[in-house]
This record gives sequence, C-alpha cells and structure tokens, in this order.
Amino acid sequence: KAAVQSVRAQAYVNWELCICDDASSDPLVVDYLKSLPQIDVRIKVHHRKTNGHISAASNDALDMSQGEGVALLDHDDLLSADALFWVVEALQSNKNAGVIYSDEDKIGLDGKRCDPFFKPDWSPELLLSRNYICHLGVYRRSLLNSIGGFRLGLEGAQDHDLVLRCAL
Repeated sequence: KAAVQSVRAQAYVNWELCICDDASSDPLVVDYLKSLPQIDVRIKVHHRKTNGHISAASNDALDMSQGEGVALLDHDDLLSADALFWVVEALQSNKNAGVIYSDEDKIGLDGKRCDPFFKPDWSPELLLSRNYICHLGVYRRSLLNSIGGFRLGLEGAQDHDLVLRCAL
C-alpha cells in the first residue's frame, strides 16, 4: 500500500502504474489490487492464474505499459514525491539514453532515511560485477521491447541480466 501511495503522491501526474499479481493466494492482497483501478484510473492490474515468478510477472506488467519510460518498482519501494519529475526531466534531456538511474537509500523502522547508496556515474566495468542500477532504474520501453524484456528462469538475477543486455 505504501509503494502504491508513493506513486499516487507524485508531483508529476502523467504516469501509469502497471501491477501484475503473480497468482497471490492472499484474498486481502487480491481484493486490494482489484480495488486500485477504481481508486485511480492510472493504475492497471493484471491477475495471473498461475505463478510465473518475477520475470514472467514483470513481462506481463511491461506488456500493459504504454509510456516511453518504464521504472521498475518493487512492492516494498517508496518513491520520493519528485522522483518521476526528475525521471521525465532526465529522459527529455537525454534523448539517446536507454537507461537512467538514481541514488537510493533505505527507510528504517523509525521512518527515517538510512543506509544511503550514492551511485557512480555510468561504469560498464562495475556493472559487470554488481548491479548498481537497481532502484530507481528507468528504461526506455522501446529498449526493453527490443531485447525481449525479462528472461524467464533468471529469477533473483533478472534485473542484472536486464540491465546488462540493455548496456550491450
């Protein structure tokens, strides 16, 4: 709920949130997800009949998307209120960029920011050894489509595989 609310609270309002329920067995989760499109028309929800794991679910969400940029957001992520404003600014200022990313930090149990991760400038060498793109990573949808999206069977490493193929 907090992740969804952080998207709905964005200063930049021209977004869509594409959620894929990967065959959840929790009726509270299913009911909440079913309510979202009625609460906000910018939210799209797909319910998988069988569990396909993260790569298949992410591809289903990607298939629903229509925007130029695709930001990957986990269920436990929170966006700052201006995150999408800066994403759009970066995409418009860097027409040839296929991937953009931001620094990140954690939110502690006390609600305060902690454990900041200040990321380096683009470093293909570092990317070979560590996926530092992660959150917030934003990809041009056309680039994701051209590489075939997420590869099935790479659960746990799907984001790293994705950004490596985008970087080639």
